[in-house]
Amino acid sequence: MKTFQSDIVIIGSGLAALYTAAKLMKEKRVIVLTKREWQASNSFLAQGGIAAAYAPDDDWHRQLEDALRAGRYHNDVDETAYLARESKVQVDELIRLGMKFDRDRNGTILLAREGGHSAARVLHAHGDATGRELTTFVKRYVEQQVVIHEQTQVVELMVRNGRCVGALAKDPSGETVLYRAQNIVLATGGCGQLYAPTSADPAVTGDGLALAYRAGATLKDMEFVQFHPTLLIENNHAYGLVSEAVRGEGAKLIDQDGNRLLAGKHPLEDLAPRDVVSRILFKAQKTGQVKKVYLDISMIDHFSDHFPTITGLCREAGVDIAKGRIPVAPGAHFLMGGIETDHEGRTTLPGLYAVGECACTGVHGANRIASHSLLEAITYAGTAASSIMNETAVPVEDSAVEPGIKPVPALPAKKEIQKMMFAHVGIWRTKQSLTTALDWCRSWKIDFNRSERLDGTKDELERLNMLTVAWLIATSALERTESRGGHTRIDYPEEIEAWRTKNILREVTPVEQN
Repeated sequence: MKTFQSDIVIIGSGLAALYTAAKLMKEKRVIVLTKREWQASNSFLAQGGIAAAYAPDDDWHRQLEDALRAGRYHNDVDETAYLARESKVQVDELIRLGMKFDRDRNGTILLAREGGHSAARVLHAHGDATGRELTTFVKRYVEQQVVIHEQTQVVELMVRNGRCVGALAKDPSGETVLYRAQNIVLATGGCGQLYAPTSADPAVTGDGLALAYRAGATLKDMEFVQFHPTLLIENNHAYGLVSEAVRGEGAKLIDQDGNRLLAGKHPLEDLAPRDVVSRILFKAQKTGQVKKVYLDISMIDHFSDHFPTITGLCREAGVDIAKGRIPVAPGAHFLMGGIETDHEGRTTLPGLYAVGECACTGVHGANRIASHSLLEAITYAGTAASSIMNETAVPVEDSAVEPGIKPVPALPAKKEIQKMMFAHVGIWRTKQSLTTALDWCRSWKIDFNRSERLDGTKDELERLNMLTVAWLIATSALERTESRGGHTRIDYPEEIEAWRTKNILREVTPVEQN
């Protein structure tokens, strides 16, 4: 078997992955693995910016309170405070490295207001293309010192004597290859593609979550899935996200007759937290109160200059922005839960780190506030890299490894998984809907309660990961008998104080490689 050896192997190629590599590359040999081209990540698609208390009349305490309120106080308060306190420090570091954020003609950084925030504190780059600009900037920064293997899909994490020591992967030709390292860093993003519609890149299928779970790492808060209220949807097809920054500029959510849908429903109205807006829109359509939802953008001058990415999506969808309306609906966007990590990004499995959306740091609580995902990525890339740098090097074993020998059983198509998840584990959930979803997951003869070493094609293993994560979300959602943030139980519609600080954990005993 072909073998690669490195100090660090990072799985994923979004902002968290690349920024972790940037922090490590001067002292460590780093290989980045990504299952498609490096741009295939939610970071690259991100239209929102980075929230930071930059304005003279703003401060990180206000940012903290906004994040806690949006997260329905399920957040880890210490970590959320650290994120808010670090926000300006992190932005200043990016600027020092050469990152260009949008400024006015006097050179002052432009700050926008987005959902859940009580002040204008979101920095953007090239309007609504912040994610693309930032990930491209970091990619250029690391590309001379970091090796990136594209079209390389990790299929299993190697565990020896209770420590993660490497990864098995399928190379571009489909052959199994081995990567050995002192540390593995998962930066694989969330699991948006378990649902349709979704804003997620097609590559975001929950791979890192499933890999970590099967390797024995603990997952946390998997029931908390965020549905963004404004995906551009036309003719039942999702073309992408319509950023909250549009509503920050004054756009309003209306029905087909022009009636406002958020007026009087929340103190922040159209800029209410995402979970609130999504539930209101979903209920209005589900109950037949409205036939179609639109964003009224008629009050925004020079829309295409401010939002070039969204303008391009509208053009692709055949939507004429000159008419002042964009058709929207809620869709899966972000996972607040994930692989349990500490402040330094360490998982419960020694040798394995996690950063970005696949990690659960606790900073988002039950519902992520706008423009804290890119901020979390760069902040915890730094803490993880510092921890790795301070670790005592562990000798990498050189013993033989064989790929899984049991073939993957028959699996559902991706569209079947997406349809099942949105219908039964989506914005509205009940005991009956969740039980239906779990019975369906189990019908595919996968034993989710024990780790098995399986082998198959890239597509088969991807669908296995999707089904595994679907089961993890549904079991956690069934266990949490309350409604909070991104988790809404129609049969338990209220927040219950006893649940506020409780975390649902999921773990399995792994099968070690022989």
